[in-house]
Amino acid sequence: MDNDRGELQHLIRRFDPLFDRFYEWLANQYDAVSGGFYYAQSSREMEGSKPDIESTAQALSIIERSGLLPDMPVKVRSGLVHFFQQKQDPATGFFIDENPAMRKDEVMVARAMGYCLRSLKQLGAAPLYPLPQEDKAPEFMESADSYIRHLASINLSNSWRGCDRLASTSVYFVQLPEAKRQEYAERALAWFADIQDPETGLWGDGSLYVRISGTFKLHTFYSRFRAPMPRIDEMYQSILRGLRTEEAADMCYIRNPIHLLSYIQKNIAQEELMEIIGITIRNMEELKRPDGGFSREKEHSPTAPNVAQVKKGEYYPDMPEPVHLGLGLREGDMNAGTQALLIRELCSRLAGVQENPLQYDAASFYQMLPRTEG
Repeated sequence: MDNDRGELQHLIRRFDPLFDRFYEWLANQYDAVSGGFYYAQSSREMEGSKPDIESTAQALSIIERSGLLPDMPVKVRSGLVHFFQQKQDPATGFFIDENPAMRKDEVMVARAMGYCLRSLKQLGAAPLYPLPQEDKAPEFMESADSYIRHLASINLSNSWRGCDRLASTSVYFVQLPEAKRQEYAERALAWFADIQDPETGLWGDGSLYVRISGTFKLHTFYSRFRAPMPRIDEMYQSILRGLRTEEAADMCYIRNPIHLLSYIQKNIAQEELMEIIGITIRNMEELKRPDGGFSREKEHSPTAPNVAQVKKGEYYPDMPEPVHLGLGLREGDMNAGTQALLIRELCSRLAGVQENPLQYDAASFYQMLPRTEG
């Protein structure tokens, strides 16, 4: 048993060289004027580009998980608080970026709410204005029946996009009374179980990694209500088959299976666990970039991370309008960076290795942040 644990610890240590110069890369994405973080270095070269909600929240998550938050300078903390607070629309209560395309992507709008509320809480602050009230929620939230009809109307031809839309509806539950919240959740979970593929344990259609990614997106709904996912044995075999046979051309295809495994908490044989972590490390090595960061895609950093990678011949329904954040260069991007750190943590957890978060000297990190003149 001790020998097995030693092998796993040795394997987990293979992650660490991948993070050489990672914190230097992270510091370079900071914008002292807005108080936020850019998506990638090329974002600064785009006309009218500004730090965005998701990238800034992801950067803060990296800072927090790396033990850098307690020593954050007051000026940096107040700048981040101002960044998130000024993103809130006083008329609706939602948090919105300046890019008009962002408003048209319901998934991004719902996700921005979670990002901003969580970030402000991490920083010891709160929103400036009231959050959306029940009378401002979408019409489909009027009753449990209308809610289920809305879920059934969502196209799952591409599981990744479809399940993301399914899961994002849970953001509106906070507006419901407790009794109604429970009713809506129970109805939704029963409906999800009915449409799950009994052979694969996955939801929707698409390539294997697309279906695994969609199932991962849907797990966030289960997690919100602390509900176990059904058919985890079938799900596990699908994940194992995907890792062994599919090309992980996107950081999401590396993170999503590992995150899903962490949630379902299935006992994994030592040999298979070593294989899973080994495949994960090799896949991450393909996405490491000379600037110290990671690209979300194997060939380059995507220009618009809200649009999932689509393989040739693969159908992608309800394609949102791209929210362009970078120039699509072979460079590190914030979306991939936050996932890379999380993958290391999740693999450590799966291996039962004592928590050993990556750490960087706080004083050195904050000294590297770009400053405004004066």
